[in-house]
Order: sequence, then C-alpha cells, then structure tokens
Amino acid sequence: MTPASLDEAQRALSESRGTVAFAGGRTEVPAPPAADLLIETTKLDRIVEYTPSDQVVTAECGVTLAALQRELAKHGQRLALDPARADRATLGGIVAANSYGPLRTRYGSVRDLIIGISVLRADGTRAKGGGKVVKTVAGFDLPKLMCGSRGTLGMIATATFRVHPVPEETVTLLARGLDAAGVIELVRKVRRLQLEPAAMMARYETDYDVWIRLEGFRAGVRAQREKLRDLAEAPWPAGEPSGSVRFGALPTQLPQVEQTLRAPFWWYPTLGLGLANAADPASFAAFGGWAGSPSPALPTLHQAVKSRLDPDTRLPRLW
Repeated sequence: MTPASLDEAQRALSESRGTVAFAGGRTEVPAPPAADLLIETTKLDRIVEYTPSDQVVTAECGVTLAALQRELAKHGQRLALDPARADRATLGGIVAANSYGPLRTRYGSVRDLIIGISVLRADGTRAKGGGKVVKTVAGFDLPKLMCGSRGTLGMIATATFRVHPVPEETVTLLARGLDAAGVIELVRKVRRLQLEPAAMMARYETDYDVWIRLEGFRAGVRAQREKLRDLAEAPWPAGEPSGSVRFGALPTQLPQVEQTLRAPFWWYPTLGLGLANAADPASFAAFGGWAGSPSPALPTLHQAVKSRLDPDTRLPRLW
C-alpha cells in the first residue's frame, strides 16, 4: 500500500497481523524484503515544519532530498547530505540506510545532522525521540538508533535535521595520477596547511584522481585555494560514487585496501571509508579494516534492541 498520510500508515500497521516491510525511493535497496504488507512511503511528502531562523527543518519520510533542498534553498540554506540520486532518495530511506556522500568529509554523517525523529513501530504504536533543539540528553537516543536500521526497528515517520547556509563560493581542485602514497601525503598536506575541505574524494582505477572541494565565504575559499596553488581547478566528477559494499580502514592503510580489492573503487581519504562492487570481509579484517558490517558484535547488539522494539519479529532482520 501507499498511504497518503501517517495516520493511514498507522492504521494499516495496527490492523495488520503479518510481516511488514517499508520502501522509499529504492536507491539503496531496489528490492525490499518479502512481507505480507509492504508500505511505500513516497506519498508521505510533507515538510512539517521549517524555521529558517533556527536552521531546523522537520519533514515526512517520503520527501525526496532534492525536493527538500529546493525548499531550503529559497532561504539560502541546505541539508549538508549528498548521497546519490537525490531526486529519488527519500529522507526516511537516507536515515534508514545511513546514506552519505562526499560532504561527510566536513559535515559528518546522518547521525551528526539528525536531531529528532518519530517512528511507527510494527504494531502502529508511535514513538519519538530528540527534538528541535540540538542538545545531548541522557537515555535512549532514538534518532541515532534509527540511522542505519534499514526498516528493521520501525518505520521512520518524520525526521528533524539541522541545516546549514548555502556556501557563498565553491571551488573544486583536482590532483591526477597519484599512487596510494601520494594520496596519503596529499591528506597530510591539507591538514598541515589547516585547510577545511567540504569534500575530499578519490577514484581508483589504475591510479588515483583526487578531488578537493573548498566552500564557504568568498574570502576564505580564495585564501584556502591559494595554499593549494599547485592544483588546477576542475569540475566535480559527474559520475556519482557507486558500489554495493561499504568498507573502511585507517586512511594510512590505503595501500592494503588497494592490494585487497584489486579493482576500481571510491575512497574518502580523510575518513577511511570507501565503496566497491565487492569486498571480502576476511581480507579486510586481516589488516584491521572492515567490509559490510564494521563490527562483529553488531548483530548481537542489534538483536537485543530489536527484541525491545519489535518483539514479535514482524519487521525484517539485518542478520
């Protein structure tokens, strides 16, 4: 079903007795898990509340990232998340998949930008956590818990984010044809010069091309660009980072990553995160990295939480 309101979705969940799954823009999970009831969220597309002066926005789960950005841009603001296919990716799906793009370099992940959430549990019960004010509170952190939950703990109904001003100026620089040691040295140079790139991304094929995005107020961008005068300006790559497997390692372990994958991949060199079409978890674990799940303890922790929020196991499992 494709509910037109959260009340309709809540009624469907409360009346259903079988298994349940959720689907948004299907950018990360093209085929949702089999279930007795599949709830498509694409019509749940209201911006619930937006206060530009507070730099906070609350929207329903079916709002696409592109639609939200258009609304925020009217007030010179944006949500500093840039996963692929913004025209299809829904906010609920972005939170559920913990999606990210190059802007994670400076602004962090979904967990760093979300400050409130409301959820429909499998039986239709509503739950909420966080709020419109950025603060730390003791107790159950529902907004962060739902990041990466992939529909296994409940349906993300609404999400509240802090937003940022649209930058006055943006410049992209490109370093071509580096080896792994050269990428590591470039990161060290950026840090040594005390630069703050909004995004830094490498693409490996036979060698590395590295893009550095500087953004902010015009004077600050120009001052940072002057410190990297040896690099030419270039467009940001048209091809979006792609790959079905996320992996991670220390930024200085890029040579081991390259040796392990032996295939093209994308790499965020300041974060130690990457995307590839395939990655062997055992091979990454051999040098302290990870592929797929970042922690072998995660399945046990996840099941402990799931038993509290979905005791009848009506929602899909991650493991």
